[in-house]
Amino acid sequence: MVWLWVLLAFALTPVLGGTFWALATEGRRNHPKWGVFRSVQYAHRGLHNRELGVPENSMAAFRRARELGYGVELDVHLTKDGQLAVIHDKSLKRTAGVDAEVSDLTMEELKRCRLEGTQETIPALEEAARLFQGGPPLLVELKADYFDVRELVKKAVAVLDRCQVDYCIESFHPGVIFWLKRHRPDICRGQLSQNFWRHRGELKGWQAFAMTNLLSNFLTRPDFISFHWAHRMLPAVWLCRRLHRLPVFCWTVQSRQTMEQVEREGCLVIFEGFLPAGRPVPAVPKAS
Repeated sequence: MVWLWVLLAFALTPVLGGTFWALATEGRRNHPKWGVFRSVQYAHRGLHNRELGVPENSMAAFRRARELGYGVELDVHLTKDGQLAVIHDKSLKRTAGVDAEVSDLTMEELKRCRLEGTQETIPALEEAARLFQGGPPLLVELKADYFDVRELVKKAVAVLDRCQVDYCIESFHPGVIFWLKRHRPDICRGQLSQNFWRHRGELKGWQAFAMTNLLSNFLTRPDFISFHWAHRMLPAVWLCRRLHRLPVFCWTVQSRQTMEQVEREGCLVIFEGFLPAGRPVPAVPKAS
């Protein structure tokens, strides 16, 4: 008789595990402003082009995107003095050639740096956001590799509200999404992820498992997920799209062919390195 219970337990374990996983990946559907966010394509870190002297996450890149009506995906870090800087990496080495971290410098010190050998400087979030007043929406990624994200999220939301722009917030950090769920449920929020078994970095095994399979959705209930385009066929993404009907952003698409394929599948696109078909190549707009 015991062996029957053992067999039953083995049989039910995958069923129960699958049921829990399906329930855990659920999000929140039909955000009232989703029609605004899904109406545009998003330029990854702005419409940057190194050959034209337009660095990523620069005001020049944002002006080019704004001119053509593209939304913009941009990245935000907290500075040493509690300001919000628009830059992707936590280090300045790659984009500004300075061996220092954003969190160790004030906004004033960051402004002295030049991006990719140009005269462009690191924008403050408010500076970038004001450019999009009355324009296409912003997809704002909040960057955090620390536990307490409250200051980062509170300040970012305050700036974006003050600038009166359409925006949604995404992050790899589930704590960011959870804070928005609890304190600002009106804001459209999204969970960033990818196949962390391939790109594990500093994550522990259980963290890579949870992030790849979107298990934090159980607590955060995002309005959308944002996944690396090459990993969009993972089971967790399928569950979110097909079972829970959650919108999916795909990043970072780098060809028209891939863009067309991803859009045919019903995903939204964050693109880089090309212009979608039918759009003229814009000049580099001058700062007003």
